[in-house]
Amino acid sequence: MANQQRVPNLQELDEQQAYRFLTELFSNQSREEVYEVNHPDDYTMEMPQSGEAIRGRENMRRFQEAYPGGPPSFKLRRVLVRDGVWVVEALYERGGGQVFDMVMIIELKDGKIWRDRRYYAEPFEAPEWRTQWVERVEF
Repeated sequence: MANQQRVPNLQELDEQQAYRFLTELFSNQSREEVYEVNHPDDYTMEMPQSGEAIRGRENMRRFQEAYPGGPPSFKLRRVLVRDGVWVVEALYERGGGQVFDMVMIIELKDGKIWRDRRYYAEPFEAPEWRTQWVERVEF
């Protein structure tokens, strides 16, 4: 079955493999693929800044289907893998040109995503007073 080949046991991936896997997953934005990587029994996606949690992969599927303006885009910066936890830094863009820096903390269970906690930050202009100690970088 093609789906089984596309969704490996996530707990067996190293950082480079996890980065490639997530890059492909987010670039395709296939709801079925996203659905398959989530734990079937007790998946949860949390957004602490807005006080929301989506419990269950069926609820996540419905949430994604109802997302206004189509799926957002993600540009991965890096993925850290440690003991069943992935920390993902990404640039998140949703419709209307809204762009956020995002950090995802992904906890794995049984080779699937069990908990996905997302933090979003809007970019801001750096204050002039600190320019003597910092360098400007583009991400």
